[in-house]
Amino acid sequence: MGRKVTVATCALNQWALDFEGNLQRILKSIEIAKRKGARYRLGPELEICGYGCWDHYYESDTLLHSLQVLAALLESPVTQDIICDVGMPVMHRNVRYNCRVIFLNRRVLLIRPKMALANEGNYRELRWFTPWSRSRQTEEYFLPRMIQDVTKQETVPFGDAVLATRDTCIGSEICEELWTPHSPHVHMGLDGVEIFTNASGSHHVLRKAHARVDLVTMATTKNGGIYLLANQKGCDGDRLYYDGCALIAMNGHIFAQGSQFSLNDVEVLTATLDLEDVRSYRAEISSRNLAQASKVSPYPRVKVDFALSCHEDLLEPPSEPIEWKYHSPAEEISLGPACWLWDFLRRSRQAGFLLPLSGGVDSAATACLVYSMCHQVCEAVKHGNQEVLADVRTIVDQLSYTPQDPRDLCGRVLTTCYMASENSSQETCDRARELAQQIGSHHIGLHIDPAVKAVVDIFSLVTGKRPLFAVHGGSSRENLALQNVQARLRMVVAYLFAQLSLWARGARGGLLVLGSANVDESLLGYLTKYDCSSADINPIGGISKTDLKAFVQFCMERFQLPALQRILAAPATAELEPLTDGKVSQTDEEDMGMTYAELSIYGRLRKIAKAGPYSMFCRLLTMWKDVCPPRQVADRVRHFFSKYSMNRHKMTTLTPAYHAESYSPDDNRFDLRPFLYHTSWPWQFRCIEDAVLRLESRGCQDLDGVD
Repeated sequence: MGRKVTVATCALNQWALDFEGNLQRILKSIEIAKRKGARYRLGPELEICGYGCWDHYYESDTLLHSLQVLAALLESPVTQDIICDVGMPVMHRNVRYNCRVIFLNRRVLLIRPKMALANEGNYRELRWFTPWSRSRQTEEYFLPRMIQDVTKQETVPFGDAVLATRDTCIGSEICEELWTPHSPHVHMGLDGVEIFTNASGSHHVLRKAHARVDLVTMATTKNGGIYLLANQKGCDGDRLYYDGCALIAMNGHIFAQGSQFSLNDVEVLTATLDLEDVRSYRAEISSRNLAQASKVSPYPRVKVDFALSCHEDLLEPPSEPIEWKYHSPAEEISLGPACWLWDFLRRSRQAGFLLPLSGGVDSAATACLVYSMCHQVCEAVKHGNQEVLADVRTIVDQLSYTPQDPRDLCGRVLTTCYMASENSSQETCDRARELAQQIGSHHIGLHIDPAVKAVVDIFSLVTGKRPLFAVHGGSSRENLALQNVQARLRMVVAYLFAQLSLWARGARGGLLVLGSANVDESLLGYLTKYDCSSADINPIGGISKTDLKAFVQFCMERFQLPALQRILAAPATAELEPLTDGKVSQTDEEDMGMTYAELSIYGRLRKIAKAGPYSMFCRLLTMWKDVCPPRQVADRVRHFFSKYSMNRHKMTTLTPAYHAESYSPDDNRFDLRPFLYHTSWPWQFRCIEDAVLRLESRGCQDLDGVD
């Protein structure tokens, strides 16, 4: 009698609305799963259309083409003799649901709609879908004619049900449902479901993998059972990178781990597990058995005349448990944004990147990400990835090219450009050139002074006045305007070279302009609107200065790039004001009036802790009680919120950036706030002042009175 089941889950690099490509990747994953002996295959959330369709979900075309792909899957011989669990939007009684469609041998077994929709942070599922609210209930779903023609079925069950095969019971969760306080797997497990499946569309955030793995292992530790998690991977069309991490767990242990970052479009995991291990594990948990006997109402069961196990499996070796291997945050940065850049480059059909390289940490980190991307491309080709080889040949426009050396590839796909002005130091010029030489980029050095002079001359000709820097006697308005002219002209020059530098070298195509403003600078608005922070994409826009420095240190050691040592040791500077004796006199932290470390704290409190000015003051009173008095805390909080609110309008024009940090100020989708503020915050700041006065009147030692 069969007891061992072989099950498959996968991570697919699906692309929103790429129905042809998505279909081929789904078929390939099913083919691999069958080859590995699996009789059940789970795919990512909404894999047929791609998760990130956003407002395209409103369009009937998206539903129509999803059904056409489903019909193609049902008809394909590849899907025979394996239970296939695919994700797509489904309209039922004029309501749109995010669904799993589970089928076997040209017959739909069950359509299971998502019951808890993700609607925070970057997720907006309630905008397009309705959650199924009828727990443990099903309705009849009338199949569209194109599906009826294939399955010869008129209706199928639609709702919250489980599958009962000849040898086990399978229940579905969909992404967010695992993260809710009362996940469906709890009651499904108590009702005898032995295999839980979770189809996810979960994007990367630094240090998030631990939470995902912990949730799955804890679910099966408490309740027993086999748990399969599938996830999308890659950039499917916007700021998010879906980071795979497909896994298979049983009874609190991991048995298969998928990669978090890779250039493989299709990754399939299988495990062979003994159902008797689940049954014996559960039988020992007396509290579970009492709960099952007394409280659980049963799930509707869809009977399936099919077994996941084989009759003769005595010699079939079961999978062994493994330890999950995590990446450090610096490794995550070196891999995630680099994979995102690769997807963006190949899918946008551009010929490479142009990066303004300043000699500072941020642009150096961006250059390192492109170099890391080149490393991953060379490794993928070395291991036989034909899709990556075909893509890289298309990008470099050379059908016989095979990348082997990351420096050589970097020279073909990355152009770096140091744009000097009279305020630039020789040190930053040297640092930029040295790094470019070590990573192999095609490097350009140029001077923007003639363009700056021409623009200022136009202003002087029209107004009869010539603005001066502060060190030459000018006002703060003049000083800032002269800095902004330089910064904005660099953006104009960057785009000109992105469009025409390959043309000038006799090569085809154009380049994507890379931005390199970090998340902390964006939060404070410490950037010029429409300067080099304006680009096509920004791979570091969701990463803090602290994490970037750790990443650059990692790259120095991992890739043997000694030029990064000098870059890390130098103070961060915009180099927009005149030099003093040939040396930099302007530093970022002095300009901002706060350190990057402080700025990161403000960012986390503002977004993650949801603190306004007064709440932030109260938090920092205790956090900083040993380093500064209440008056100083109040001044710092007021300074941050004044600067933040004055510059919030800049967030509306932020370059699309890789989302990696949960305090990102991205105005487009993640951090929805006004951009016209009362920047003096009169009521809020008065509350802070009143609290400071109360503390000062009693010696400011007792902080308990502030609430």
